[in-house]
Amino acid sequence: MSPSKQPINYSATSAPVATNASRSARTRERILNVSLHLFNALGEANVTTGHIADELNISPGNLYYHFRNKDEIIHHLFADFEKKIDVAPGNIADAASAMEDLWLYLHLMFERIWEYRFLYRNLDDLLARDSKLKSHFNIIIGHKREAVIAMSHALVSVKAMRADAPEIKALAENVLVVSSYWLNYEHLRVVKTPSRLPGSPHHEDPEKHLTRGVYQVMALIAPFLEGDARTHLNYLKANYLE
Repeated sequence: MSPSKQPINYSATSAPVATNASRSARTRERILNVSLHLFNALGEANVTTGHIADELNISPGNLYYHFRNKDEIIHHLFADFEKKIDVAPGNIADAASAMEDLWLYLHLMFERIWEYRFLYRNLDDLLARDSKLKSHFNIIIGHKREAVIAMSHALVSVKAMRADAPEIKALAENVLVVSSYWLNYEHLRVVKTPSRLPGSPHHEDPEKHLTRGVYQVMALIAPFLEGDARTHLNYLKANYLE
């Protein structure tokens, strides 16, 4: 092989590119994590890209290199939320296991809502100014409505629930209303003191929010339950609520 045909050492030239790409990905992830924390703690409307850059100790130009504006950050966070909230209750085999599965499903759903609570705390304003988010949120609501309706029909089929189609449809709507606005209600009922400012560790107890939210949704379903399903719901209530 002639000197001009010597093979190129690609590993030597590609390593810096890979390192730069990895560093950029880590910076994007840090921006999203810090933005989520600030949005949840202070409210999305009260946080600017300047606040985010200051919190990360980076220049605004560095932040804009990764995200053009705050709306783009919100879109990426919403995309993550959309993936995580896309869960469905398991198949229903009997009344007792159905209540366990439903409680777990609702808890997981409320965990996701709590993780991205800034979306719900400012839901109406956020969706009013962003038609893309509104469209995607309506898709999420539609999937959840279908899941509750399917679950209710399954409960009826194993004789754990007594409800007709219109009642099930209304129940599904009520479940979604409570799930969507529960955090706003909880936020209103908390009495704020100087030591309980938004974002402080004493201001919000996630587990209490989640458990109360789950139970409120289960309370909507309870009047339709029969036999073992109703008995097991009472058991869950005694074990999970103070």
